Amino acid sequence: MSSTQQYLLDTYRARSLGEPAPPAPGRHDWQVVREWRDERHFRAVLAGRPARHRFRDALSRWRRRPT
Repeated sequence: MSSTQQYLLDTYRARSLGEPAPPAPGRHDWQVVREWRDERHFRAVLAGRPARHRFRDALSRWRRRPT
């Protein structure tokens, strides 16, 4: 059973029982990614390492590079 089929089955069951519908699959993916990133930064700070933004830092170094 795919996630879409499971979602439709859960939505039907919730509607027939008068409960609120479950969130659609993939709806909170970005929130999970943000929470995972924040957790990584938090653990880095606790371990005494700088909480870096590697991609952002690389872009800023590239932009500041003399031509």
